[in-house]
Amino acid sequence: MSHIAEQVFEAVKALPEQQAAEVLDFAEFLQAKMGQSSQVRREKALAALDNYRGLYDGAAFDREDLHERP
Repeated sequence: MSHIAEQVFEAVKALPEQQAAEVLDFAEFLQAKMGQSSQVRREKALAALDNYRGLYDGAAFDREDLHERP
């Protein structure tokens, strides 16, 4: 077992059952997140970008105008 895993184990042993279950849930979330293939992440990112399709008409703008406040 790695040093970090040992530290996590020791910390979790001292927690009440409910908080230990939360730590486990978070660790499983991280494992699932790591397990996503790059293709799945790419598809999700492209789907999110689809929400903005057609909103920018290509008109030129001045960056300084974006920072002006009324």
